[in-house]
Amino acid sequence: MMPEISLNILDIAENSTRAGASLVTIEVAVDTAADTMTVVIADDGCGMTKEQVASVTDPFFTTRTTRKVGLGVPFLKQAAEMTGGSFLIESEPGVGTTVTAVFGYSNIDRQPLGDMDGTILTLIECHTEVDFRYIYRYNEKSFELDTREMREILGGVPLNTQDVMGFIRQYLKENRADTDGGAVY
Repeated sequence: MMPEISLNILDIAENSTRAGASLVTIEVAVDTAADTMTVVIADDGCGMTKEQVASVTDPFFTTRTTRKVGLGVPFLKQAAEMTGGSFLIESEPGVGTTVTAVFGYSNIDRQPLGDMDGTILTLIECHTEVDFRYIYRYNEKSFELDTREMREILGGVPLNTQDVMGFIRQYLKENRADTDGGAVY
C-alpha cells in the first residue's frame, strides 16, 4: 500500500497520460459534516472496455508491457474501502475514464492525503503536452488551478520553466492554506 493518497493519485494520473489524455482533472473534496474525503481523477484518454474495467482492480492486471503488475488502482480501492468508503471506475473506449474514491475522513485507517502540491507540480512539469485541472474543496471553500488558463495567459512560455513552476508552487500553497485554514490530514 502507498503511504499517502497523493501517491495513488499520481500513479493513476500517470496512467491517464499513458492512455493519451489531453486533459486530466483531479478533484479532492473534504466534507467534514459528511465525514468524507472524495478523490476524483477523470481523463479524456482512450478509455477502457467493460472487461478491462472489471479487471483493473486486480493487481496482476495491467496493460503495460514493462511490468506484470499494476498496483495504483487496487491500492486506491483498498485504501478507500478500509475506511468504510467506496470506489468506482467508469470508462468508455474513445471517451475516457473516471476514478472515484470516497474515504471516511475521520476513520483511523485513512491514510494522509499527502503532498498534493508536489503531485500536481510533478504532473505539470513532466507532462508538458497534457493539461491538468486541479480542484481542491474543503467544506464550502475551494480553489482551482487549470493549466489551459495558464497557457492562455502566458502565451508561448512553457509551464515547466523555473519561474512558472515557482509561481504554480506558491499559488497551490497559498490557496490550499486559504481554503482549508491549515487543516492537517
